[in-house]
Order: sequence, then C-alpha cells, then structure tokens
Amino acid sequence: MSLSHANLGVGLGVKPQHWTSVLACDSPGFWVEVHAENHMVDGGPRLDALDALRAQHPLSLHGVGLSIGGHAPIDQKHLLRLKRLVDRFQPKLLSEHLAWCQHGGVAFPDLLPVARTAKNAVRIADRIDAVQNALGRPIAIENPTHYLTDVGHQMPEDVFLNAIHARCGNQWLLDLTNVVISAHNTAQSAEAVDRNWVFNIPSDTVSEIHLAGFSPDEQALTQAGEPLWIDSHSAGIGADVRGFFAQYLAFAGPKPTLIEWDNDVPAFELLWQQRCSAQSMLDAAERAMHGT
Repeated sequence: MSLSHANLGVGLGVKPQHWTSVLACDSPGFWVEVHAENHMVDGGPRLDALDALRAQHPLSLHGVGLSIGGHAPIDQKHLLRLKRLVDRFQPKLLSEHLAWCQHGGVAFPDLLPVARTAKNAVRIADRIDAVQNALGRPIAIENPTHYLTDVGHQMPEDVFLNAIHARCGNQWLLDLTNVVISAHNTAQSAEAVDRNWVFNIPSDTVSEIHLAGFSPDEQALTQAGEPLWIDSHSAGIGADVRGFFAQYLAFAGPKPTLIEWDNDVPAFELLWQQRCSAQSMLDAAERAMHGT
C-alpha cells in the first residue's frame, strides 16, 4: 500500500440521503466514494457537497463512463470533465471499469464484457495509458463481473490483467464480490473463472478492494443449473464474500476497502454496521501482519 493510502481503512459509497450522517462521522480511516459522473457539472449543490465531504473525509472518485474496454475512441469531452473534477478535488483514489459502454455513438446503461485476448490486452493498456497521461496520475481499473460464457476469452483472468499492467503501469481495484459472482456464474462452462486467480495478481498493484451484496436471478440459470447471481449492490455482504475477503487479507494484508450499496439503500446505521464489520477484519489483518 502506498503512503498516500496508508491511513485509509474502510469507506462507504455515499448517497445524498446520507451526506449529513457521513459529515457527522469522525471515525479514523473512514473515507467516502462517489460516482464521478454524478458530479461532472459546472457548479451548484453537487460540487458544494463534494467540497464538504472532501473537507471531512478522504475522497474516492469512481467512474463508469469512460468505456475503457471499448473500440470507439475515448470520449475526450468526458475525459476533460473527469480531469476537471480530479484537478479540483484531488481524490485519494481514482478508478474506472474494465468494460465498455459506448459503441457507434450510442451510450449503453451497462458495463459490457471484453474478451480476454492478447490483442485486447495491448489495446486496452494503450487506452488506459492515454487516460492516465491525460489525468496526470495512475488510475485503478476494476475487474469485471462475468455473466456470459461465450465471449471468446483466450487468456485466464490473471494473465490478462497482468499483461495490461505490464504495458501501462495502472493499478487495480479488486472487486471481490465480482470475483465470487463470476466464479459461480461460469461454473462448469468452457470459460469458467476460478476465483483463485486473484492470488496471482501482485498485491502491490492492487490499490483498493470493493465489497457488496448481490442477488440471485431465479429466472436465469447458469450452466451448472443454479440461479444466476447479479451484481446488484442491493444487500449486505454475504458470508461467501466475507470469507473470501478474509482469505485475501491473509494473502495481501490490509487494503483500502469500500462497501458498496447502491440499490434498495438502507438507513445509514445499517451501512455503518457493515463498515465497522469490515473494518474489524482489516484491523485483524493489520495485527496479523505485524504479529501483534
């Protein structure tokens, strides 16, 4: 973990209905994340809110609209708006997704999959490099959630991600919920994703972890005959994800960790319980690392 991240513990993705409660918190290591696109404005209450949040807590900007994995040229107007936001607020963490959401001049309201091929690794690394040069800083890229098993993958997840990093020097946002969901959704398929690939990613390239709840879709079945798991961010963190989080912390040590809850958002008190539970796991990993 870099020195700039050393004091970051567990943060929350915050919603406007919780801003007052968030501003009242003074817990050490607590940080907040917002979706960058919700604040790409010229002025007004959204920027005022970020000013207040940043004055109280370390800030993370998480983007969803750059279409890093796409074939269309990077939207320069979007990138300029992101740069203005980054320059103004100087977030501790900055991230985007390994996915695409634009094609043929059309923007799609989803994060769509990229085939893991050597050609795509080079192409995507060059796109990340261009974004990092424009922003003047590294950016963490989030691993995707896998729902489909006929995308045309030719490389394991870890080999693909390591090839990208070797070319552009980006960081990784390791979403462990995405890993657990993907392993379930692709089980017994020709493109099965073994979740243990995360232990083949050098831990010093991982700058952040995401945790969230998910939901089963009883109307859609995997090839194993199980309900498809959906990365809905609409529930608390389940036992499977918590167990995998503990396993990863034993491997890599503590990392800045975010609790995501974007749909069916509960009262702040429940979010804070989730945060404190994850923070206790980080604290235990810290003690184990130092033998105390």
